[in-house]
Amino acid sequence: MHDPHRASRPSSGHVHDRDLRRFLADSTPVAAGGRAILLQIADPAVAAGVRRHSDFARRPQQRLAHTLMFVYAVVVGTDSDAVTAVGFVNRAHRPVTGADDVDRQLWVAATLVDSALRAHELFGDPVSPARAQQVLDAYAPIATALRVPADRWPTSTEAFEQYWRDGLDRLAVTDDARGVVRDLLHPRFAPLWVRTAMPLVRIVTVGMLPAPLRAQYGFAWGPREERRFRRAVGLVRRVRAVVPGWLLRLPGPLLLRAMRRYAAQPARTRTA
Repeated sequence: MHDPHRASRPSSGHVHDRDLRRFLADSTPVAAGGRAILLQIADPAVAAGVRRHSDFARRPQQRLAHTLMFVYAVVVGTDSDAVTAVGFVNRAHRPVTGADDVDRQLWVAATLVDSALRAHELFGDPVSPARAQQVLDAYAPIATALRVPADRWPTSTEAFEQYWRDGLDRLAVTDDARGVVRDLLHPRFAPLWVRTAMPLVRIVTVGMLPAPLRAQYGFAWGPREERRFRRAVGLVRRVRAVVPGWLLRLPGPLLLRAMRRYAAQPARTRTA
């Protein structure tokens, strides 16, 4: 008989602490996926590369799925999963000017760990300083997978917070970034279920941004939007509270299986 609890368990990888693995496999950070992207493209160099070489307009949900595959593969997957995911990323980055810029890739990795922690804080339970340090350490392979030298990754939460504050001060939203945001938050070609969910996604994504960055993007934000955001957060928290833990962890194994199947296909039969 099929055991859904077994299916929810990620295969053995670099993180051996069972409790930490369960935390890292939790899909709660998916709710902050849009926030991470908006933070990434607020770096002008990242925005230019994404605008010219990506297809958010046609397949925003697939772009998010690929990012999640990469994170799960590197953080909680096997060594083989990590190698496969890194290979896909390297091929995708090959035609992109500046894709190997260390500062840019360090920022991309930082947005993923910060958004994951913020999502757990907002939609789940407070994250202790010890847990935050564990998550920071567990996400270090994401940076090195993106060709960031290991010594560039902050080794403490205090160092990370200082890096984060400095990074936010350097951001500048460009027309490239605004174009990507239009495609991401108002997807014209996405399936109906994606477009139906977008009002909730938009208010959560915009509400999770730092206020100065929200202003740079030009998002309208006042008491009305703040109330809508708080209601949306409350809804997500209530839903998450009744979802079984194994179900919250299920997306990771499903995405890894999809990645393995895709990798096993002959190269000529793969679709982009």
